[in-house]
Amino acid sequence: MLACWRSRRGRYFAIELAKLGAYSITGLDISRTFVDIARNNAAEAGLAVDFRQGDAAKMPFPNRSFDFLLCRAAFKNFSQPLRALQEMCRVLDSGGRAVIIDLRRDTSPAAVSRAVDEMHLGVINTILTKGAFRFMLLKRAYTKQQFQDFLKQTNFRSIDIRENFLGLELMLSR
Repeated sequence: MLACWRSRRGRYFAIELAKLGAYSITGLDISRTFVDIARNNAAEAGLAVDFRQGDAAKMPFPNRSFDFLLCRAAFKNFSQPLRALQEMCRVLDSGGRAVIIDLRRDTSPAAVSRAVDEMHLGVINTILTKGAFRFMLLKRAYTKQQFQDFLKQTNFRSIDIRENFLGLELMLSR
């Protein structure tokens, strides 16, 4: 889920932000089913959130539509990562910021094991979750260098990439 919003002054995260009342929130997901679930959750909470079905590589928004954009745990799933970054830049207003939080491809097995163990799952779920990281999620993730190479081909003016034991946090400004 990609969450974008414009402050009045200038899947769940979007709903929690909407509860604060100070933002106009838009969520974007390629899955029609996830969009429908998110819309239902927002309606049940009595919140106005604009959830839309669409591709991050071809966003259905005009240029400079948002002040802030968050992409959490979704970037590794984008089929056109460079195009998605270019689109994120396009839909941000001047001075707008984007934050991307996702796994690092070069995360160590020990870090994955530690993170999963901290989830306090049952034995079977622990095995399945560690397998999902090893055989699926990390294979789709990107390294810091790959992000740097992609970002050279965008118009972001400020780029800060931080690594943690399991992932990357990208802070980007237009």
